[in-house]
Order: sequence, then structure tokens, then C-alpha cells
Amino acid sequence: MKQSGVTPWWKGLRIRPEILDASGSIADVQMSLFHAVYEKGDSRPEYADASYYGEITHPTGQLTDLLARIAIRLGGGPDHTKAPALLRLDQGMGGGKSHACIGAYHLAADPVKLAKTDVGKAVFQHAETILGRPLAKALDNPHVVVLPCDNMTPGATDLEYFGPARNLYERFLWRLFEADYSKYDAYRKHFSNLSKISEAIESIGRPVLIIVDEIMNYFGNGLDGVDDEALTAQDQAFMRALLDAVTKTPRTAMLAVMIASEKDSISLSAEGARRRLDLERLLDRNGKPVGVHENDDFAAILRRRIFAKPPTLEVIDATVREFQASMENSSWKSKVYDALHAPWTAKFADEVARTYPFHPQLMHMAEHEWANRAGFQKVRSTIKVFAATVFALQERGKSGSWVPYLIGPGDLPLSNTVVRESIIGSGLISDTKTQNNYRSLAQNDIVGIRDETGTARLLDVKREADGDALWQHANPRAAERAATAIFLTSIVSGRSQGRRGATDAEVKAATAVPDPAYMFADADVVIKEITDPETGLVGVEVTPGQKGQQSRYFLSTSQTLVMLQRAMRDTITDAERDAVIADFAERLTDTGPFDRKLFVRATSGQQSPLEVLATASIDDGRVSRLVVLDPALFTLRNGADRATRDAVQAAVGLGPEKLPVKWASSAVFAVANTQQRHAARRLATAYLAAERVLGVQETQDDEDMKSKAVNERNEAKRSLETTVRRAFQHVLFLAQPDDNATRAVDEVTFDDKSETALYGTTVWKALVEKGKAFDQGTFIERALLHNLRESDYGRPLEELRDAFWNTPRLPLLYGGQNDLRQALFDAVQIGLLRIVDGEGEEVAVTGVSEINLSSQRLRIGKPLPPTPTEDNPSTDSPEPTAMPGPSSASDAPGNTGHDDEQDNQPATPSEKQIAFSVTQSMLNNTGNSEALSQLFRQLYDVIDRGDVSFLQGNIQIVVSAQSADGLVERVRELGSPVNVRDM
Repeated sequence: MKQSGVTPWWKGLRIRPEILDASGSIADVQMSLFHAVYEKGDSRPEYADASYYGEITHPTGQLTDLLARIAIRLGGGPDHTKAPALLRLDQGMGGGKSHACIGAYHLAADPVKLAKTDVGKAVFQHAETILGRPLAKALDNPHVVVLPCDNMTPGATDLEYFGPARNLYERFLWRLFEADYSKYDAYRKHFSNLSKISEAIESIGRPVLIIVDEIMNYFGNGLDGVDDEALTAQDQAFMRALLDAVTKTPRTAMLAVMIASEKDSISLSAEGARRRLDLERLLDRNGKPVGVHENDDFAAILRRRIFAKPPTLEVIDATVREFQASMENSSWKSKVYDALHAPWTAKFADEVARTYPFHPQLMHMAEHEWANRAGFQKVRSTIKVFAATVFALQERGKSGSWVPYLIGPGDLPLSNTVVRESIIGSGLISDTKTQNNYRSLAQNDIVGIRDETGTARLLDVKREADGDALWQHANPRAAERAATAIFLTSIVSGRSQGRRGATDAEVKAATAVPDPAYMFADADVVIKEITDPETGLVGVEVTPGQKGQQSRYFLSTSQTLVMLQRAMRDTITDAERDAVIADFAERLTDTGPFDRKLFVRATSGQQSPLEVLATASIDDGRVSRLVVLDPALFTLRNGADRATRDAVQAAVGLGPEKLPVKWASSAVFAVANTQQRHAARRLATAYLAAERVLGVQETQDDEDMKSKAVNERNEAKRSLETTVRRAFQHVLFLAQPDDNATRAVDEVTFDDKSETALYGTTVWKALVEKGKAFDQGTFIERALLHNLRESDYGRPLEELRDAFWNTPRLPLLYGGQNDLRQALFDAVQIGLLRIVDGEGEEVAVTGVSEINLSSQRLRIGKPLPPTPTEDNPSTDSPEPTAMPGPSSASDAPGNTGHDDEQDNQPATPSEKQIAFSVTQSMLNNTGNSEALSQLFRQLYDVIDRGDVSFLQGNIQIVVSAQSADGLVERVRELGSPVNVRDM
């Protein structure tokens, strides 16, 4: 975080010693009236002292009013009637009932000491306001009778606390008369006599406060367990009489604790339920139900209970200024704080002053969402969670680690066992199974107990290690904070309008820090990280925003499809992943014009690429092969392709480790790109996981999940197919442009995403462009002659045929042997070639099928020159040959042996082959431009006159974008492939 003059809360506030001693765990947060009144010595809790109780108790409005009315009833003299005699606390568990009962006890047992505390001062001031006059602090020395029904067994004696008493009335008398046996014995028979009970109370001559705690613990299952009808009848009769007697006895007050039936989860028998109904009617008739705390009191209660002294105004104001500067940023304001629609955003300064050091966002959640949950133990649970939080964060601060200026909903450290268990056991989560599930989510999806693991935590750790984020030091736990905020909102079922989880604005607000380095866009990135289906939280469910609604994020404990897929991904080995890529590549390979496809798989052992190719049976005669190399072992680019290149070079008979091959020229290798292989591996894992999810029982038993799983599998399959196709970008082949060039491995790379080396047709087109292959229908007789060399004449047809599969300078034939046979036949028919036998005698050919390419006897020969006749002594007619003739007529196959002068003269050829290459830079070179223009004009004239019988070439030209389209259109009109790319 950026340096500022703000004193952090963990330095400015002092945590109470008892919290520090317990490492953040408040052992006595669940106060006990019984312990406060009856325990002795070391077992007596600190809050049994009125001064300490006053020190840790915030004088909330309801608590102050409750105790003030009891004070009036006890010490108001003739004005005691201005306060009700019977008050009932009916809040659920953890709502502050015991705390209020202990306050009432201290008010009556030690009123002078309590009056010196903040809560005591507030009580007496409020009582005097009601009375309209001063109230004596001693309250006329009241006497207190405490009946802790949660610590009493019906029908059993407890000599230490209640002497010989067995039923509730006898216990009341024993404590009323302070163990005076004679008075006790005088009244104990009158358990149902209203007047006798009232008489007993007045007989002690002092005001009396009766506190009956947890009535239903006694009257519910307690009486059921005794199985004593007489005792049960006596206790019920006494309670009816007591409730009436209290209201008729001056200077007597009674505080009864009985949770309202709709708030009480205790299971009762039919008789117990009947007794509760009877007591509720009596309490409703005679008493007044009162509360102890409003939800808005939480902040003040927490501050008083956790910290020894309140914060200074200077620290609060400085903190507010830091946050407000960031909150006014346009993006944060419009897209986050305005979108929250929360009251605390409009009065932020006042709310921070009320809730410090807790962020108003967190306190709003506790006061308006947690507190309204039926099972949540309100004050008690909130204190436990927040006390453990401030202790854990203070320890971080002391160790030099980052701590937020205000503790928000993302800052509760779930790595701390006390914090995590306080949240899980607070009552926000209803059942044990769900508690266990959320405990697992907290530890695995968010942050582990050692603060070193957990999906969200590891995202932050990786970001810190990479050092890519400029805001890292200002907000080093951003992902963990976002995930924790989602966790806290997810455990509260049925939020506003029944929606689940956190809104996008809530999560982003939970990650905010008062530092301009952390911008709104950074919060977007953090949320994308934790919701990424591959690397984010396993349990997160994302509901996209629609019709103006925000996206929502919910941590689900159910075995969702995402959870199953993530779990299945963990079971997939590298070998399984690579094997499925190989399967897809092999299946997707389409031979096209190639005679065969051959897939070379990586072996399960540790063989090198060269060792694998050496045993792959690649060398195959007289067939063109598209050889697909398994990406698990063979890839190109990214600086990690030396082994692949060396292996392919050896496989075509080159390099220091060349293999003994004969047909290397007709093997073309399809190779994957290294970077694209990474993407394919990721998708292959997802596909296998989707496949396995379909097989688990949870999926089979849930039709909706099964349907989604099928869709996920199908989508994963489509994505994997697309990526595998795209991965095969490269083609390697043996090349030798001309007789004088050195053999080498040439390469084609497909930059267009629609092209792949797995499609034979696509590969063939690329080879055509490279001059390595003929396109369909282009290997005609003129093309044949163009590719023949002088040494080819007189060769057996078998050798000529084989040359097109084993000689790199000869292009591959689209139709294979059929194309060669047809070209030979056509050349013979128009007199460009002759088919001769071993002795040079011409062999008549009347059909294509008569050209036996497997023959060792048949050969090709040049056509004989025309023989002069008397009618036509000249040799004006053109000689149909595409190649320069031999140096003398005697070299031609079929020569008759005439040695006249004319026959010994070299023949004048009718055509000549011209081969040239041009590489020129045309920028700022007018001389080159003019010379090249003249060359192409003359070439145009030659073609236009019909003087060109065959044309083969490869032109690469860089032209202006305006001229490119016209040139491309002209090339395509010729039926030739054309490759265009931006420069």
C-alpha cells in the first residue's frame, strides 16, 4: 500500500488482554448467569464483577431501557408502578439475553458499583428521566433471586446452591430466604398460593429482583425426564402463581428468559409443547416482551467488547480521507459504489466513525443480513468472528505483512482456524453437512490453514512472484479477498429478493484499497481469475447479468458439473492427455491427393524422435505419403525443435545420423506447433474430464446435470478438434530445386487459421506453390518433357517411374502413376517422345494401358528427325521436341547409322527451355524497374503470340494493397493457388 500518514488500526487500537491471552478466542463470550452468580474463586468469571461488566458493555438503547425500568421498579419507591413488574426476554440464541440478565443482577446486587460505569450512568440517567426526579444509587438495597433453569435438574437436590429443595418453588424459597430453613419450611407447602408467595417476598423487607433464566430448559424436556406427575404439577402451579404474584407485589421485579417458540429450535414432546404454550400465554398476559439490542448496535458492542479504548477522531478522519479519494474515482464510483445501492456509501464518513476499524460494507452485512438469519447467534457469534479476525490481522501487521486500513468482507482471514470455525459455527450455515462442505471450500478454494495453499491464495502468490501487477504491493491478497467476500455472501441463503451470492459490485468493493495503483480494471482482472473455469475457484457459480442486472457469484457446496470436471482433470495423466491428442490428429487427417497417410506415434518409453522415426516404416516405394508426427514428441518453433528437425532430416537421408532410405522424396511430414500443442493439451485434459464426468454416478442420477455434461463434452470435443487442426501448422519435405542445388529439408507454415497440415489437399496446394508437386491436371506432356534431363532418355520406364518418388528435383504427381502414364502416352502421340525397347527399336503404342511403367525393357527415346524427300528436300517443318537435342544424330535412340554430311550436322531445335530467377528490390531503383518492366512486356508478347507451350514457375512479389486484388483475381482465373498475406 502507498505510504501515508494514517496510523493503521492495529497500531492505534489496543485489543483487550483477555482476547490476546486467548489468541483471539473469547472464551467467555457466551456469558452464563449461573457462573456470574454462583461460581466462587478461580472459577468465577471476570464479568461477575460489576465494574468489569460495565467496562465491556456498551449501553445500547434497549439494554439501557430494560435496566432502567428494573431500577425504577426496585428503587422508585411509590413510583415503582411507572415500570412493569414482569419483563420477558424472548430473543433467540446468542442475542444478548444472558448479558442482559447479568446486567440486571449487577444492578440489583451491586448498584453503586455499576452506577460508576458507562452503562450504569446511562441506566440511572434514563431512569431519572422517566421518574422525573433523582434515583438513589443504592436502590434501597435490593435482594436478588436467581433461578438458572439451564443448571437445575427437576426433582434432584443440590445442597450447595439450593439446600434440600426439590421442586422449583422450594428452590425459589431457599434463595429468597438465603438458606433460612425455618422460613423456608414455613412457606414450602404453599407452592400454588398467590398470596402466600407475595407474602414471602414482602417478608424480607427489601426490594426483590427475580431472574428466571432459560425457563424451557426446565419446563420442557427437563420435566419430561423426571417422569413425576406430582412434581410437574407443582412446578407448573408455582410458575402460574409467581407470574401473578410479581405483578401484585410492590417493589418486586421479575426478568424471565424464554425464547419465543418461533425462534426456538428445541425439540419438545407433546407435553413439553403444551407446557410451553401455557407459559407463553401467562407471560403474554402478565409481562412485557423486551429486546436487548438492535442490529445497529453491533458496531458499538464489538468495539467495546474487543478493544480497550475507542479510536481517536484524528485516525478515523485520516482513514476516511484515504478511502474517499479512491471512491470518488469515476469508474469506482459509477460501476461499484453507486451500483451497490447501499446506505453506507452515501454517508461513508459517519459510517466509518461508527464501525471503525471494520469497513461499513462488512458491518452492513453483519447487521442487516447475518443478524436476520434464524440460526445466527447475533451478538455472540459476531463477537467471536470479529475478535478472532482483529487478533489474526494484528499478528500479521506485527510480522510486517499487509493489513487493510479497514476490515472488509474480504478480509476475514479464513486461514485462521478460530476465524473460520467461528463463521462456520455461527449459525449462518444450517446443517452439519453443509458446514463441512463450506469448511472444505474455504480451505481448498480460498486459502489453506497454513496461508500457503488454496486456489485464490495461490493466484495472489503467483502474481507476486511474476511481478506483473503494478498494484501488487498495495493489494497483495486481492484474489483471496474477492473469494472470501463471495464465501461470506454464499453462506447466507436467500439474500435480497431471494438471490444467491455476491453481486459484481460487492465483490469488487471488497477488493478495493485506498491506492490509485489498484484501478477498476484491475478488479475486473481479479474476478476473471477467480471465476476462470480452468484455474479459478472450483465451487464458484457465475450468473451472468441480464436486463441491467449485475453478474452474481455463488460458492456452491453441491457437486456441480464444474467441481466434477475439475476433480476429473486431476486424475488425467500426461500420457492420457497426449494419447487423446494423437487419436484426434490421426482421425482428423485427410489423405487428399496423397496415396497414404501414416501417423507416427510417440512410444511409451524414452525413445528420442530419431529413434521413433527409425522404426516407423516411413520409407515406402512408389506412393506419396503424408506422415503425421505425434505432437507428444515432435513439434516445431519456440526454440525447442532441434530434436524434431534433426530426426526429420535423418529420416529423409540427410545429416550426420541419416537413415538408409530410398523413397524420402515422396514423404511429406505434418508437424505441430509447440505453442499450439500447449493449447491442445489444455483442451485435451478438459475433454477427457468431460468424458469421465459422464460416467460418474452423480451425473447419471441427475438428468439435468447429465444433459449439461453431454453438452460440455460435445463442446470440448469441438474445441479440441479445432485446436488440433490448428496446431498442425508446419510441413517438412525433402527439396532440390534443380540439379545443381543441394538437397535440404524445406518447410511450409500455414498462418491462416483455416489451413492445417492434417488436410492432404491443403498440404498438396502448398507443395504446388513450392514447386514440389503438380496440381491436378497440370502434369501434361509438356510438363513431363520440362522435367526430363538428358540422362533420362534411354532409361527403363521402371526407373523413370521410380524417379518421381525418389528424386527430390522431380515434383510429386497428383494422380501418381496414372498421371505419368497419361503424359507419356500424350507425348508419344504428338511426337514429343518415343517408346523404344532395349535395342532402341520403337514400340508402337496405341493406348495408355500399353505403357507398362514396371518394364525394365521399355524406355523413352527422343523423336527421330524428319527424313528429307525429293518432294520436300528441306527441313522446314518443326521438330517436336521440348529439350535441346543431343550433340549429334548418332546419339539419338533409333539412329540408322547414315554418316552423310547432312546427318552429321546438329538439328536446329524448334523450342528452347528458359529457366531464370529474379530477385530485385524496386524501392528507389528506377533502373531496375525499367529493366524488369521490359522483361515482362517481352514475356507478355511471347505468350500473346502463342509461342509458349509450357510454363511453370513460382513468383513472389510485394505490391501495393490497391494493386494486389487485381493480381490475385487474375491468378485465380488461371485456376492456380495463390497465397496473400499482409506485410
